[in-house]
Amino acid sequence: MGNTALTIDMITRKSLEILENESVVVRNVNREYDDSFAVTGAKIGSTLRIRKPDRVLVTDGAALSVQDETQQYTTLTVSSQKHVGVNFTTAEMALNIDDFAERILKPRISQLATSIDNDVCKRAYKQIWNSVGTPGTTPATSLVLLQAQQKLNENASPMSPRYCTVNPAANAQLVEGMKGFFNPTGTISSQFKSGLMGSGVLGFEEVNMSQNIASHTRGTTPTAPIVATTSVNGATTLAISFTSGSPTFKEGDVFTIANVYAVNAQTRESTGSLQQFVVTADLDISSTTTGTLAISPAIYMSDQALATVNRFPTASDVITFLGATSGVYPQNLVYHKNAITFATADLLLPQGVDMASRAVHNGISLRIVRQYDINNDRMPCRIDVLYGSSVIRPELGARIWG
Repeated sequence: MGNTALTIDMITRKSLEILENESVVVRNVNREYDDSFAVTGAKIGSTLRIRKPDRVLVTDGAALSVQDETQQYTTLTVSSQKHVGVNFTTAEMALNIDDFAERILKPRISQLATSIDNDVCKRAYKQIWNSVGTPGTTPATSLVLLQAQQKLNENASPMSPRYCTVNPAANAQLVEGMKGFFNPTGTISSQFKSGLMGSGVLGFEEVNMSQNIASHTRGTTPTAPIVATTSVNGATTLAISFTSGSPTFKEGDVFTIANVYAVNAQTRESTGSLQQFVVTADLDISSTTTGTLAISPAIYMSDQALATVNRFPTASDVITFLGATSGVYPQNLVYHKNAITFATADLLLPQGVDMASRAVHNGISLRIVRQYDINNDRMPCRIDVLYGSSVIRPELGARIWG
């Protein structure tokens, strides 16, 4: 039975429901910091300082060894506001809420959810250094998923909940490549019916598909890049030199350094795999054969609480970048829930308009403002979300290159 007139609160709640249902990555990340921004009229640029878990060294023997705190912090800034406009007539306000949602709201809110999800993916991969897969090859076997799990395990990630989000091409290849491998009958049936990997696969809470997985365009590699000077503990930059060329390094580029191996986050012993680093700021070099890269993770030797490498990068160590010069590669994501955080803020409800409403559910705040256009008998609305996202613990994530 139709409503005589839909209320703005009904439309707001339904819009929020659609936004949540249409999100893929956002629904599976940490949202415990939302309450920190739950103030009326929050503004773009509001920042929260987030404390990261402390790491310490274990000491042998009976003698007490007191260690200074090695506390680390990261920040989460509410810096993005996205909206969609909806223009509907007073006659459409007489529809029942389900018809109104299907015809008017869902096509627009789905685009809003897609845009937010894509933004989160673009930000996330550029802060994560752990990488598996072969650039230029769509992942198609269980091995690449297990290698991503290995990266998380070596970085002391909790086992659950872990998620994997892949693009449509990777989803198709993985379902085909793994459709019969030791899967319970129910899982195989679900994969056959949905065309998706589903839940409870290879230790993942969920392996899902999203069209919003971002692609990375790699920079241009210089000829024979090498380390220029020996690093020190805590270094977040790396001096490099090369023989020729005018290279461009892009935020999100991943590289390794010869003989510089990663260490296990708990034992601080070499994992046997070269430590991967990610470039954290673009750098263009045109007139010299040297430069300084901003990198992550910070370089700490294995005798430090925050250890990341078994030895310092030293002068003349060869640097190898992942992927081909200027190559474009999908960045499928594997992550523990606490690797990435997403928070929304309560936008101001303006005065002097026809109606304004705000709703919050599961940590997502959405606002709708409606005005009346007397000339055309229409109700133009704007649907807004003010949010921020950040990778707060990049070591708990991995990129699967496609």
